[in-house]
Amino acid sequence: MLAKRIRRGIGQLACATLVALVAACGLPPVGPGFYRVESGDTVSKIARDNRQSVQNIVRWNGLSNPNAIEVGQVLRVAPPASTSTAAAPAAAAATAPAPRASRSARPAAPDAPPRPTAVPATSISLIWPTNGKVIRTFDGRDSKGIDIVNAAGTPVVAAAAGRVVYAGNGLRGYGNLLIVKHNGDYLTAYAHNQALLVKEGQAVTQGQQIAQMGASDNDRVMLHFELRYQGRSIDPARELPPR
Repeated sequence: MLAKRIRRGIGQLACATLVALVAACGLPPVGPGFYRVESGDTVSKIARDNRQSVQNIVRWNGLSNPNAIEVGQVLRVAPPASTSTAAAPAAAAATAPAPRASRSARPAAPDAPPRPTAVPATSISLIWPTNGKVIRTFDGRDSKGIDIVNAAGTPVVAAAAGRVVYAGNGLRGYGNLLIVKHNGDYLTAYAHNQALLVKEGQAVTQGQQIAQMGASDNDRVMLHFELRYQGRSIDPARELPPR
């Protein structure tokens, strides 16, 4: 049990590091009234820095768990056009209950930032990065991607055309890792490879072999595959073709 908890803790730490690495790979700037979460941020800190109440930040972004924000996540930090521009003072918020917003007072859908489980407005055309059996699916919490098992040396290909922004083994828990940036919004990550066949800065085409499946920094041979949209993990199965 203790060993399992330690492995889970290492996995969560590695995932957080990957989030930070992905966020540093050149995401587009956010618009006025929005903020992209950085390492070390909390909802309280973001609210304080933007002279807003925590309640406003939670309400405007539909946060079910304010403690679960991720690096790279885009948050609204200014009132939508349909709401009052004045934030409730901290003292008043502490002594008076927040008014319940009616359905008509809620901001329109275009004002809300992307959510981790939402399907992005613009999608990406992916192919399967390798052949094999999916043994673990995406849940957005403990699993930020999917795990595919097969024999060592099985070809791993680029799921879409792009440019390699990371190729190395410096991230604990991911082994020999590749990250491919496809455009301003999307990146894919390929972990636990036996061998990396491309280098940082190299352009790759969809279907091009970029690695060989392996068990680096893992207890079995498999490919751990992640899809990131604006720095946030989303379910790759939603963008992969059925098979």
